[in-house]
Amino acid sequence: MDGDRELTTEPAGAGALLAILRDGRARTRTELVQLTGLARSTVTQRLDALTDQQWIRPTDDAMFSGGRPAVAFSFNSEARTVLAADLGATHARIAVTDLATRVLAERSRDIRITEGPEHVLGWLVEEFTELLAEAGRTLSDVCGVGVGLPGPVEHTSGRPVNPPIMPGWDSFDVPAWLEPRLGAPVLVDNDVNIMALGEHWASSPDVEHLLFVKVGTGIGCGIITEHRLHRGAQGSAGDIGHIRVAGAGDEPCRCGNTGCLEAVAGGGALAARLRAAGADATDGRDVVTLVRAGNQAAIQLIRQAGRDIGDVLASLVNFFNPSVIIIGGDISDSGEHLLAGVREVIYSRSLPLATQHLTIRGRELDDRAGVIGAAVMVIEHTLSPAAVDQAIATSDAAEPASS
Repeated sequence: MDGDRELTTEPAGAGALLAILRDGRARTRTELVQLTGLARSTVTQRLDALTDQQWIRPTDDAMFSGGRPAVAFSFNSEARTVLAADLGATHARIAVTDLATRVLAERSRDIRITEGPEHVLGWLVEEFTELLAEAGRTLSDVCGVGVGLPGPVEHTSGRPVNPPIMPGWDSFDVPAWLEPRLGAPVLVDNDVNIMALGEHWASSPDVEHLLFVKVGTGIGCGIITEHRLHRGAQGSAGDIGHIRVAGAGDEPCRCGNTGCLEAVAGGGALAARLRAAGADATDGRDVVTLVRAGNQAAIQLIRQAGRDIGDVLASLVNFFNPSVIIIGGDISDSGEHLLAGVREVIYSRSLPLATQHLTIRGRELDDRAGVIGAAVMVIEHTLSPAAVDQAIATSDAAEPASS
């Protein structure tokens, strides 16, 4: 967030004051009066409300300006905890974080999404309960739950929509199933979107236009534009794995069409080709292991997969003009072999103006991007000015009944 802000034209509620303090800088009442244009008594009242909810706290160091020391207030990132889950096709990573995405406890497990929603989500509840105990927290500390799924998700409802690799999940009401068991609001999105949020938050917060491409069992793209995640009309923006590419021919895809990018460059497709050639490869991670071991067939396949992905991304670069493209997912662990193929085609096929300042790089959060992004999704929802104001109003209304 910006360190200096202009005077607001609308009255700033307590949530708006919190938004100012979330940049990590402590501020005094006087500074907040100057930033908001509100009366000192109003600022004091709203600071008191935020302090009562533990969203903010006085800093240890007083600020001096010639008179008596002034108390400064800062954001309390430890006020609540967040439960975050990145569920992939064959494995999952889950974490408990604070409101600054600092990981308090985490674990990774192999679990197949094909085992169905009730089995996978039941496992998730058990794991979250154990992780909270490990972090020294309880369900009462949790302000929200973020979940990423490996398929199309209608974000407004949290329901998967015709997910090709998730039998039994279509239209399953994930929030309605989890919320009564965890006692907190549940937000659900596509796994690629939460990875894009995670990488943008942690490694590229100043970048306005960014593409995050996940190359794993499937292939997808998270789109950040003007610092915000772009989901599209129904939440299916970025589903590049099912764009037809010339090099795919009539190769069948699990979506039911033929010639999709995923059918030739996804981890499952690469593993199948290597198996047909006599190699021991059951999934994308096995492909990466072979590449690291110097298997030439695997290296050639990865390089060509990079070219096929670059073919699709070259069109996106001309259309969207991002300043950063991040390649993530399990297959990205093959390193420069994949990136070289991507760069080769993008820089030769995209317009010079679009690539003039374009950076194409690997992920920086490794396989943590999903859980960090899931936490960010919850944090931005929970700490939005409207949500904070509503939480304070609800708490104030409940006080007489509890006194």
